[in-house]
Amino acid sequence: MSIDIPVLETRRLVLRGPEPDDYPNFKATFSSYRSRFMGGPLNAYEAWMLYAAEIGHWEIRGFGMWMIHDRETERTLGMAGGWFPAKWPERELAWIIWPDVAGRGIALEATNACRHFYYEKMGWDGAVSYIDPKNLDSIRLAERLGAVRDTSAASVDGNDVVYRHPAPAALRSGQIADGIAMEIANYIDPLFTPKGMPLD
Repeated sequence: MSIDIPVLETRRLVLRGPEPDDYPNFKATFSSYRSRFMGGPLNAYEAWMLYAAEIGHWEIRGFGMWMIHDRETERTLGMAGGWFPAKWPERELAWIIWPDVAGRGIALEATNACRHFYYEKMGWDGAVSYIDPKNLDSIRLAERLGAVRDTSAASVDGNDVVYRHPAPAALRSGQIADGIAMEIANYIDPLFTPKGMPLD
C-alpha cells in the first residue's frame, strides 16, 4: 500500500508529504530546545524514529503531517497536519516551525489550510490540539485558530491541555474564518508591525 499524499497550497506555502530529503531539518529542530514542548530535545535515534513515524502515519491512518515549504524558495519551514497515534484520545491538529522562521505567521497559515482540508475533503467533524500548558506560543496560536480550552476532554498523559477547534459549520459562518484570513493577509502585506513577542 502506498498512499497518494495530497499537496496543499496557500499564498506563501506549499505543503507536501514528508520526504527523506527533509529529514536533516527535522532532526535539527527536534534535537534543539525548540522541541521541548513536543517530547524533545531528542537524540539522533529518537529523532530518526519519530520521523519514520511521521511518514508511516500517512500509510496507517490515511492522513498525517505535511512538510511546509516556502513557495518561492522551496526551503522547508516546519510541519503541520493531523496526528493520531496509538492511545491518542482524539484526532489532533499539530504544528512545529523551524526556529529561524518563527514569528511570520507560517504555523497559522499552514495549520488553517490543513484544517480546511480535513474538514472539507476528508469529512472530519472536529479536531483538538494537545498542548503543553507552558507552551504559551502554541496556546495563543490555537486561540487565534478559534480553538477553546476543553477542560472536560481527555488528555494524552495528564500533562497537556486540550484545545478544541471550531466545528466545520462554525468556520463556514465567516467570522472566525474571516479573522484568520485577515491575519494571514497582514503577515503577507502588513498594515502595521506589532511590537512584542513574535507569534507563529
